[in-house]
Amino acid sequence: MKFLKFAIGLCLGLVLIAMPVSQFYTSDLDSLETITVQQGGRKKPLDTVAQETVAKIYGATTYKHDGIQESAMETFMSLWLNNRNWNEEPFVLVSYRPLKAMAGLDVEQKRFSFETLMRNPTLGEVVRAAHRKQSDDADLTRDEREALTVEERLQLMLSMVDDNAIAIVPHPSDIKGKWGTIQDAPNLYAPESAAPLLASFTMLKQTVFSGHLPMVDPLAKSLRQGLADLSPGVYPADSVMRREVFFNHFHPFAKAWQLYGIAFVLMLVALWVQPFNLYWTAIGTFVAGVAVQSYGFWLRMQIAGRPPVTNMYESVVWVGFGIAAIALMFELLQRSKYYLLAAAPLAVVCLILADSLPAVLDPSISPLVPVLRDNFWLSIHVPTIALSYASFALALGLGHVALGSYLFTPDATARIRLLSQLNYRVLQVGVLLLTAGIILGGIWAHFSWGRFWGWDPKETWALIALLCYLVPLHGRLVGWIGNFGISVASVVAFNAVLMAWYGVNFVLGTGLHSYGFGTGGSELMIVGVVGFDLLFVLVTAMRHQGWLGWLPGLLTKTGTAVPSKSN
Repeated sequence: MKFLKFAIGLCLGLVLIAMPVSQFYTSDLDSLETITVQQGGRKKPLDTVAQETVAKIYGATTYKHDGIQESAMETFMSLWLNNRNWNEEPFVLVSYRPLKAMAGLDVEQKRFSFETLMRNPTLGEVVRAAHRKQSDDADLTRDEREALTVEERLQLMLSMVDDNAIAIVPHPSDIKGKWGTIQDAPNLYAPESAAPLLASFTMLKQTVFSGHLPMVDPLAKSLRQGLADLSPGVYPADSVMRREVFFNHFHPFAKAWQLYGIAFVLMLVALWVQPFNLYWTAIGTFVAGVAVQSYGFWLRMQIAGRPPVTNMYESVVWVGFGIAAIALMFELLQRSKYYLLAAAPLAVVCLILADSLPAVLDPSISPLVPVLRDNFWLSIHVPTIALSYASFALALGLGHVALGSYLFTPDATARIRLLSQLNYRVLQVGVLLLTAGIILGGIWAHFSWGRFWGWDPKETWALIALLCYLVPLHGRLVGWIGNFGISVASVVAFNAVLMAWYGVNFVLGTGLHSYGFGTGGSELMIVGVVGFDLLFVLVTAMRHQGWLGWLPGLLTKTGTAVPSKSN
């Protein structure tokens, strides 16, 4: 019976993976997707170029305007061929409200036209000030960093409105050589080879420009074959490009969080709706989520040729995976039902953030910066740190479940005791992983920067996070901290992880780990969430001390009714 319920959950997951059916629909522009482009230090399909370009400028891969919803390829081709007035289209994302207020822009509006931003004198002055500081190696303010991000979007948009925007003509002989644009073809190849290629491109351009999209397919196939025939030893195989296109459209990480969410609902039913024992169905669905996310990691590794842990986007996805995998491991070993209950919402949040904020968490695959090119140390240091964050995030979830029990069901002593024990085990794993990660990071720093420790902000806050967890663990060991204290510590101490993970990258923006820095993060949102969470802890502590005796308890069937302060 258990196996049958597990199989039902797993099959449910497989069905959901195949949804929506629209992912299998074809488009008149599909043949353009696998045309290879050399950009950003690697060879990628035109589909990836389109998605990255639109996401970087617009902040999403789907452009919505005048009641129309365009795919990234449709928008990119229109931009590349400049077949409408892009100067006046509200297409450029400006997300940072203080910068918009400073420049006199509508703070409620998210996107502005190219012309509006280019003609804004205040924005231009902030950009020039930022460039002056960069030339003097001075630290930039948040306003200046955000202004430079807007400038990058404007420059990218301007550079795309050109036949020479992308390099699609392969080098004649060198697999690592520089590719050329379509206009460079006569300089790289003999006239008899370049002339048909130029003619095919011109016909394709005119066809797309005129809107006769059904004619695109044969022209695109002819163009791609002509490019491949120029230099067969240099041009990548079609299967390599199709794999990346499949990854772009399959959206494995989005499907994973959907499965985690369904597993969470099923686990709630298994816990509180007794006639419906859906525990193993929830496990099966959760396993399907872990499997599809693992598949997504494997695909991204095949595309990038390295572990997917080198930027903020990949670390968020990896932490989401770590939360799910660690919880599943503990759940299968102990069958507590609470591991998945705590892990699923956190994994969902991580993957939703990664899936919905391409302008903040850049999902593009880029070559490694020099300091990250030692794949051995990269492969063990960064994942170890990320898995420690995942363990602490899981402890955060268990802490919230425990504190919720203290607040609403204080008489459920058996459940509270169990949650505290589970939490303690996860915290031990997190401390072990973070300690190992810091040591490995010191070894990596020695080889990369010539010293083991330099009090870099990233290093410092990782150490602070470790100390924040060591204190309650030692306090628990010697009897200073009980079940309630360990639950509070797992929630409060995670703020140190949040600072080491998010704050250093998006708020401070200083230090040797500059390859991980970003813009667009919302400090106000983070502060609001942290503030609300601390308020929740405060209210729970007041309840635990008996100061909120008027708050009714929701007695459960688990545990024995004893004073909550004894827990």
